[in-house]
Amino acid sequence: MRTYKSIRLGIPEILLPGAGCDLSRWAVIACDQYTSEPEYWNRVTEIVGDAPSTLNLIYPEVYLNEKDPDIRIANIRKNMKDYLDQGLFIETEGLVYVERQTEDHVRKGLMACLDLEAYDFREGSTSPIRATEGTILERIPPRVRIREGAPLEIPHIMVLIDDPENRVLGPLAENKGRLGKLYDFELMMDSGRLAGYRVDDPALERGALDALMALADPVSFAKKYGLKPGTPVLLYAMGDGNHSLATAKTIWEKTKEAAADKTAVLASPLRYALVELVNLHDNALNFAPIHRIIFEKAPGRYVLEEMKAFYRGRWAFSACANFEEMKAAVDSATADVHKIGVIRGGEFGVIEVSQPDSNLPVGTLQTFLDAFLKSKGARGIDYVHGVDAVIKIGSYPENKGFYLPAMDKDQLFRTVILDGALPRKTFSMGEAWEKRFYMEARRLI
Repeated sequence: MRTYKSIRLGIPEILLPGAGCDLSRWAVIACDQYTSEPEYWNRVTEIVGDAPSTLNLIYPEVYLNEKDPDIRIANIRKNMKDYLDQGLFIETEGLVYVERQTEDHVRKGLMACLDLEAYDFREGSTSPIRATEGTILERIPPRVRIREGAPLEIPHIMVLIDDPENRVLGPLAENKGRLGKLYDFELMMDSGRLAGYRVDDPALERGALDALMALADPVSFAKKYGLKPGTPVLLYAMGDGNHSLATAKTIWEKTKEAAADKTAVLASPLRYALVELVNLHDNALNFAPIHRIIFEKAPGRYVLEEMKAFYRGRWAFSACANFEEMKAAVDSATADVHKIGVIRGGEFGVIEVSQPDSNLPVGTLQTFLDAFLKSKGARGIDYVHGVDAVIKIGSYPENKGFYLPAMDKDQLFRTVILDGALPRKTFSMGEAWEKRFYMEARRLI
């Protein structure tokens, strides 16, 4: 692999399914979507049938609580080996420029490998690659079991760069006619279209790398954000798939620790992770909130009453006639008062918390939910994308849904640099159906 230490990047060897593979059945949505909607994944299974598909190479999180996960993990490993043994893949080296059509917009991306030596997901990290939200540590071990020892990685990870002048991806978009097209097809379930181009023009590749190096320049970085000279550069900020990248990092650290030859191991493919780089300023990139649902409230527990006590007199509640009224109230709130929508039994309301302790409404809500769940106030919590899911599932008996506003994406890098990671599950890059679909693969062993 060709590597560029100053930008912590490697040029990947990409695996793509060969001729004859139905790509609309090959590519499926990220495994951490529709986690409370098994009907979505049942439909995906019907569409895929017995065709080669990334569905057979991933573990949809809707199934994480099934009785015997080891059976599914063993099948994933077998399917990976079978696909390799059958010669399903064609390997090509190079960055891949990606276009994802979503309704009226086209989101642009660049497939590349990032060096896990430059990533630290722990709180307070100042590494070049950083988590933007709090990492839920208990979510890492199940993912380790899936990835550890696997011969392939098939990523849904999207990593952000702060490139307001669009110097990394802009020239690739303008000159894609000079690049070799790898694929172009309609995604399943009315999710748009996906096209990929190998960056096989040396001048265009060099231009993208030089633009990343400019973003990584410490002097320019400090000036850009008004920081003290010498402030550690944040070059890559996690967008989607933080826990997947944290899993790759965990396995890499274990691999290094166990290696007899501490120098030779540094050339291992496990040191790198395949990701899609996306410009924060892409017009097609929208930050959507991630809503909360608590499941099966314990008998004798009353959420609103406990919230009132938790917020110590800074709390108020008002009923709303419908979802639209609730949404308008929450979305129009100011920074001085945090407003959070509540959905219970098909009814809607708004919680107001004055003089909030957190910078964002999601932080204000999460502190209460963590305490409520720790005291066994409910069986569990889920983090859902899209208003339809939070309304539908939040309205089930003994469930409660919480609707949250979106954050301003332009503040992301500055906030992470100055304040550290945001509360976990603060934002989502688009709605569930707009997420990255699995397409490219890469050998790990």
